[in-house]
Amino acid sequence: MGAYVEVYDRSMADPEGFWLAAAEDIDWTRKPTMALDDSRAPLYRWFPDGELNTAHNALDRHVESGRGDQTALIYDSPVTDTKASYTYTELREYVATFAGALTSLGVTKGDRVIIYLPMVPEAIVAMLACARIGAVHSVVFGGFAPKELAARVEDAQPKVIVAASCGIEPSRVVEYKPIIDDALAATTHQPDHVVMLQRQAATAAMTDRDVDWHDLVASASPADPVPVAATDPLYILYTSGTTGKPKGVVRDTGGHAVALAWSMRNVYDVAPGDVWWTASDVGWVVGHSYIVYGPLLVGATTVLYEGKPVGTPDAGAFWRVLSEHRAKALFTAPTALRAIKKMDPKATEIAKYDLSAFQTLFMAGERLDPETYHWAHDVLGVPVIDHWWQTETGWPIAANPRGLETLPVKPGSATVPVPGYDVQVLDQQGNQVPAGQEGAIAIKLPLPPGTLPTLWGDDDRYVESYLSRYEGYYLTGDSGYLDSDGYLFVMGRTDDVINVAGHRLSTGSIEAALASHPAVAECAVIGVHDALKGQVPRGFVVLKSGVDVEEDTLRDELVAAVRRDIGPVAAFRDVSVVDALPKTRSGKILRKTMRGMADGRDEPVPSTIEDPGVLDSLRSVLRAER
Repeated sequence: MGAYVEVYDRSMADPEGFWLAAAEDIDWTRKPTMALDDSRAPLYRWFPDGELNTAHNALDRHVESGRGDQTALIYDSPVTDTKASYTYTELREYVATFAGALTSLGVTKGDRVIIYLPMVPEAIVAMLACARIGAVHSVVFGGFAPKELAARVEDAQPKVIVAASCGIEPSRVVEYKPIIDDALAATTHQPDHVVMLQRQAATAAMTDRDVDWHDLVASASPADPVPVAATDPLYILYTSGTTGKPKGVVRDTGGHAVALAWSMRNVYDVAPGDVWWTASDVGWVVGHSYIVYGPLLVGATTVLYEGKPVGTPDAGAFWRVLSEHRAKALFTAPTALRAIKKMDPKATEIAKYDLSAFQTLFMAGERLDPETYHWAHDVLGVPVIDHWWQTETGWPIAANPRGLETLPVKPGSATVPVPGYDVQVLDQQGNQVPAGQEGAIAIKLPLPPGTLPTLWGDDDRYVESYLSRYEGYYLTGDSGYLDSDGYLFVMGRTDDVINVAGHRLSTGSIEAALASHPAVAECAVIGVHDALKGQVPRGFVVLKSGVDVEEDTLRDELVAAVRRDIGPVAAFRDVSVVDALPKTRSGKILRKTMRGMADGRDEPVPSTIEDPGVLDSLRSVLRAER
């Protein structure tokens, strides 16, 4: 660990000097002279006197340096049988024009814009156009239902929504306009306009508030980049909260640009001109950081893939994209590899493609189990790098830093803390635990640049949710341990958020959907192990007294309710009717005990349980279903 240790130690000993040096890789309209503002600790701010524009850094500066003809974006859409590419010059022109279009609708610096688009180039264009004029974008995953979209509209108060008429999946077309209309019917806040990108697969019926994307762009004049303070928000990205209300993670402009550019070079070993593919969605933080901003900030070529590379009869879709576009590296979730392994266990499809340009497979979003790691390593013959981070941090907390030094791989470990992150494992009292002992994973404050400085409009909730458990620390909500070599093993969530194929979902919001059924008296949702998705939600409901309902019909209705309120992304299919839920004497549902029983473990009876007989009843239900 020569190079890594030297860089990590420097980031710990002199964080301000370290990050001011990293900031040299960014173009500033006003260069920062100060790295960290701690005057309102624990609400820290990075580069408080700096000023910049992210869209300029992602596009204009590469054009101005003579690299305008390099490909910036490759669009690959098997669901529409479409492929396209944009040079840095072409992408800059498109972004500047759409930025002018937003300006013509009255969008100015600081205004919010919600983006509800599928995986099309216009999604990236809309995000960068907002950044260009200093507007704050909030991308909402296209699979979310009206209720989830409405909650985000109500919180962000957007001036404009940018949407498409539909999303296209391998087996169906999802019309977005009815979802938007239903969401807006449920909100008190109403945007001034909805910009609609019409797609051939489904055309949206337009109202007076709706504006056609292409008509708007045709009459727009390009907008120049607007400098903003480094501490101004670039975007809001909502993540599940344990209360059911989504949390608006704020990403500031300056720290984000510095951290992502640093991570592309030092964690992912990606340089200008390299082709990089992140198989995710722009609706998630991975898409924000490593489909859009990270690769473009360093002048790489990013691949935007519309469709599901796995889950169809084509087990070779991943390898086709890597081969055809000569990608140097791929970033995806372990779920994808497990799906490929299930379809093609001997990886016979790989032999059909030239993967000579492919050097590294990066995995994150959920725990990479050792079996999947070994399979991927054996069939690909390249380093398989597990790493760990969160929506809140925006870039890796622990990784194998390929750009600094490739460290030995330990299956099951996310490797070592990334420079800038002081990662510690604490017990209930806040003391560091010995190597190898599991505890709560926490990060000593201040967090490095690029991480969340607060939640949108709610500093108090930010402090309460993340900074109050241990004084001076950010609580990740994950448990794990550091081994004697300093490798971090992340074992799972400690809160009521589950991870479904890399998507963080609140059990509370799923429970709310179940509780809305007139037959349900109370319910609980837990995350259980799934061989493909890592975790899936599992529901348990107690019926109201005297209710006469056929169980199969009830299950179908409950699954439909979750699909309606959360969306298909929840992957909710399993729900059991039980006589009662196991609770403590204070009324708290024993979810940890239920998780263990659902996964087939023989859980001890907690001393705090109110009625031990409830566990016997639950155990009988689970045995019968198995």
